[in-house]
Amino acid sequence: MNSSTIPLISRRDALIAGAAAAAVSSSAPAAPAPAPAVPSDATVPRMKLSLTVNGQAHALDLDTRTTLLDALREHLNLTGTKKGCDHGQCGACTVIVDGRRINACLTLAVMHEGAQVTTIEGLGTPQNMHPLQAAFVKHDGYQCGYCTPGQICSAVGVLDEIRRGVPSHVSADLAARPVLSAEELRERMSGNICRCGAYSNIVDAITEVAGSRS
Repeated sequence: MNSSTIPLISRRDALIAGAAAAAVSSSAPAAPAPAPAVPSDATVPRMKLSLTVNGQAHALDLDTRTTLLDALREHLNLTGTKKGCDHGQCGACTVIVDGRRINACLTLAVMHEGAQVTTIEGLGTPQNMHPLQAAFVKHDGYQCGYCTPGQICSAVGVLDEIRRGVPSHVSADLAARPVLSAEELRERMSGNICRCGAYSNIVDAITEVAGSRS
């Protein structure tokens, strides 16, 4: 073949062409990653469990990843317990399990086989209110009301803790019986957030009920 027919390219032109090709390649969008496989219902682990909620026995068959909060709301239709942050930071999902207040969004339902659960619906009704429910109404311890079920369930737990002599972070003497005070109540209720800011009224409501029980 006659070499005179082969087009020549300078070293400079070759470098420019290579840089341009690299730039085009780096600016091209990356191929999307394949979507993760979604397990079918047949592959999702499930478990049967029994719960006694507000005095009524329930037999449930749940995805093992179901939180206690979702079991109450989605499977038992007890929507008084609220889903707020879903990270255990706001307290709107507080319920009482075997006598202790917990955040229902942070625990799996299957961890509570045979447990006794009390939600806001189990504390009282509009016709027969729990003393704390009545005190919240009297002292205007709520505004929008979204956090109120968790506030009241938590307050029930707080008064029980004080009655049993359980100290808090602000208790001066861990060996002595806790003294009911606004400081104690604020510390013990600090896991329940009220975005409306009804904190002082909430303290007044709990203080009234605590005084009537002393």
